[in-house]
Amino acid sequence: MKRLVVIIGILSLVSCSEEKQKKETIESSIVANEENEKALKESLIETEKAEQEMMKSLTTMSFDKVDHDFGSIKEDTDNKVLFKVNNTGKYPLIISRVSASCGCTSPKKPTSPIAPGKSDVIEVVFHPTNSTQKEQKKTITVEANTDPQITILSIHASVLPK
Repeated sequence: MKRLVVIIGILSLVSCSEEKQKKETIESSIVANEENEKALKESLIETEKAEQEMMKSLTTMSFDKVDHDFGSIKEDTDNKVLFKVNNTGKYPLIISRVSASCGCTSPKKPTSPIAPGKSDVIEVVFHPTNSTQKEQKKTITVEANTDPQITILSIHASVLPK
């Protein structure tokens, strides 16, 4: 019995010692010193250069409309609208992502960059079901190499039963 108590005592001392050593290692790895401050400053400089480079390629865009009202429509029908997007900037417009706020709305983005002064369309199909009856408003989020990076388009309709 005495042996067991002695063994448990020794094990607890060893494990406490290991925990203390781990804690000291972790604490020492986050202490600021000249070396990691220099690495941080270099990283910030690289990030700033990358942001400046990215800003050089930003362009601007405009839409013929940012909101479309389908009026009264029937459930379980396809309702399509085209949003004309114009590149009003100096660099090619790259629309990286177009997403809808609801599964009943399907947007389709241009596949190629839009040259300065040119335009293309974002096609949106709204297909309401019986669970989307009454007044509906859906949004389409457009992400592009513009400032601001995100533009919100919207559609709305009064959905009637078949």
